Amino acid sequence: MRASTRIGRERAGLGLRLAAAGVVVFLYFPVAIIVLNAFNVESSYFTFPPPAFTTDWFGITFRDPALWAALRLSLTVATVVTALALVIGTSLAAAVYRTTFFGREAVSFLVVLPIALPGIVTGIALRSTFVLADIPFGVVTLIVAHATFCIVIVYNNAVARFRRMSPNLIEASADLGASGWQTVRHIVLPQLATALLAGAVLAFALSFDEIIVTTFTAGQQQTIPIYILNRLFRPRQRPVTNVVAILVILVTFVPILVAQILSRRTDAERPAGAP
Repeated sequence: MRASTRIGRERAGLGLRLAAAGVVVFLYFPVAIIVLNAFNVESSYFTFPPPAFTTDWFGITFRDPALWAALRLSLTVATVVTALALVIGTSLAAAVYRTTFFGREAVSFLVVLPIALPGIVTGIALRSTFVLADIPFGVVTLIVAHATFCIVIVYNNAVARFRRMSPNLIEASADLGASGWQTVRHIVLPQLATALLAGAVLAFALSFDEIIVTTFTAGQQQTIPIYILNRLFRPRQRPVTNVVAILVILVTFVPILVAQILSRRTDAERPAGAP
């Protein structure tokens, strides 16, 4: 099957290959500029190409304790938010798909709404709520704020996968005497694995680099995006922002690469014709 599929694929034409290359250049040329300017000997302005190269900015950046505090905070918030999004988003998806109740469509709409609203609207709404409830701004408010839109990512992925899942599998598991937990463990979760993995990676990345909602709900806390923003308008700190940007790229690139590899392995191990 795999060999015949490869044989049946047509070779892309020159125009299509040039278009694909153009898209890649369009997407990643700005990233290349960031990487080059991280080694730029000049500190007060961005230049391309840099007049000379240096690695001094890496040492200056990595010796800043504020950077590591911001990184720890961003990683902590993103990890907790991802875990909450997986639990709540998957539960909501199962409830909306598997059961019928009054207002089900309204619930589905309200769950998806936060990702459609502008970030500034969500930030103002959450800030007003925290002020009215007399909740001090800090790590807890950041986690709550980020969870409002990260849950949507997991929910959408889980619902889409539930719709592709055959209900006969769950019925057959029940007919064979499996308990509810056994059905979830051996039937439902393996079917949802790649969807949940993709949702978790996207939720983590979205939380890690969120800045608009974070600005309204962080208080005195400083995440990595706020750290970058605070130094972006200081002329002699601009190369530092490029170094931190490289660090952010690495932090987000690794889990996405791992998720891609695991997804390919899961799809390769799935039997032919399986959903």
